[in-house]
Amino acid sequence: MDPTGARALPRVAGVTVPLFSLRGHGSWGLGDLGCLAPFGHWAREAGLKLVQLLPLNEIAGGDTSPYASITAFGMDPVYVSLGELPELDGDPEGALDEAGVAALEGLRHGPRVDHDGARALKLRALRVAFERFTGDQDHRAFLRENSAWLDDYALFRALKDAHQGAPWWRWEEGLRERDPAALARALDAHERAVGFHRYAQWRAHRQWEAARRALQALGVEVMGDLPFMVGRDSADVWSQRRFFRAEASVGVPPDQFDPDGQEWGLPPYRWDALRQDDFGWLRARSRHAGTLYDRFRVDHLVGFFRTYQRPVDRLRDARNKLLPGTFDPPTEALQKAHGVSVLAAMRDAARAVGSTLVAEDLGTIPDFVRPLLRDLDLPGYKVLMWEKAWKDPTQPYLDPQTYPVRSVACFGTHDTAPVSVWWNEAPRAEREALLALPSRARDQWLATEPYGPDVQTALLDTLLGAGSELVLLLAQEVLGVDDRVNLPSTVGPHNWSWRLPGSLDALRADPRVEASRARVREAIERHGR
Repeated sequence: MDPTGARALPRVAGVTVPLFSLRGHGSWGLGDLGCLAPFGHWAREAGLKLVQLLPLNEIAGGDTSPYASITAFGMDPVYVSLGELPELDGDPEGALDEAGVAALEGLRHGPRVDHDGARALKLRALRVAFERFTGDQDHRAFLRENSAWLDDYALFRALKDAHQGAPWWRWEEGLRERDPAALARALDAHERAVGFHRYAQWRAHRQWEAARRALQALGVEVMGDLPFMVGRDSADVWSQRRFFRAEASVGVPPDQFDPDGQEWGLPPYRWDALRQDDFGWLRARSRHAGTLYDRFRVDHLVGFFRTYQRPVDRLRDARNKLLPGTFDPPTEALQKAHGVSVLAAMRDAARAVGSTLVAEDLGTIPDFVRPLLRDLDLPGYKVLMWEKAWKDPTQPYLDPQTYPVRSVACFGTHDTAPVSVWWNEAPRAEREALLALPSRARDQWLATEPYGPDVQTALLDTLLGAGSELVLLLAQEVLGVDDRVNLPSTVGPHNWSWRLPGSLDALRADPRVEASRARVREAIERHGR
């Protein structure tokens, strides 16, 4: 560890996968915490020593994006592995009626994740487990240790259930405004429901700890993902309202991909209030993430320097076009000072519990951000296809071997297609430009070839030879499939529902998958990761 508190990290290759995409023995239509260690073993066989997950925070029913959370701290109870609950006696399906068992079989064999279907069945079984639970010392200890966030979260969830899912601003005034007497009455009236949500969080966190220990025994790190914001209808906005702006909404300005910009519908931070509190809520959030993960990615990093926002009552014009927004803080000088103070607070909170913060510095990033990240000793992202000398008229690719050590190199993220799709759709000139890198001089002939074993090997060698301490491959790039997890700026069942094409046993028996995984392993070995 250097004098700034940063850990000296080895050269590692990892794999990015949503937890819900995993398949496991006994899982209920989406991956759960019991799937994580077996997948880590499968990844370790390919030389991958890190598993990066998308956010695990609870999302509302009807939602599918893991970035639309209703809590900054609570895990989604759908990730609890029901087969590991002693209250269900090894027979979690016994908590369902005949129709539920039939629905479960459909979920298990479905090609995509049915989030609402899985949530309904898993919560039904989890409630049966809770009714059989009689309490124990570890449960009581968990409640004490996590009361700072758990008490408000559990009451919020119980009240949402009691109000048939209505957002907190539609509750009666006493609950909406958190009148102490009204909250005390609600806690008494909904004691059993509050207890259920506390129980679910205890089981989820304890299963997470067990899975992480199993991965550590394999020599596999876990990298998490910290969403920039929480939803407007969340436990945190309800209970910590002074830190959020109800009158505005977070988005991003226009760019080459979205000429009108984007609108996310999330409440911006009230930076003045957070600053007066020495960023205590953000420190607590970062510290909590640090206890869960060896490293974690901070989503939409630029938003911590300057948050683009629009008034909620003036989002769109008469043609439904997004209206221009403003940045907070408004000037570059203020943005620099603000971003450094926020990220230093979050970085230090993570380091205090032995974790490393990773900056997701993608999108439209002001020139001043990346030098400041270097000063803060925070690794940023290097997406191979986007790393070019853009100010040069020929826009050549930057040599990955020159990427800074404190960086994360990848072909793409959960928001992009796998590299195989990029290669097959790229113009020949773009392929030739990539193959013009010094390390690829012998591979020029591949410019006319479709994606296949030789192209995969060349691209793997290009990326894994990067100077970056961490290289991330999408799970699809290890498997050799073209599927994608999310297509930004679109809504539909094609997003956030991808599943592995088969169980781990089936994948090991698939010659094409095994050949792709072998090429990954060999490339990792060649580059000493």
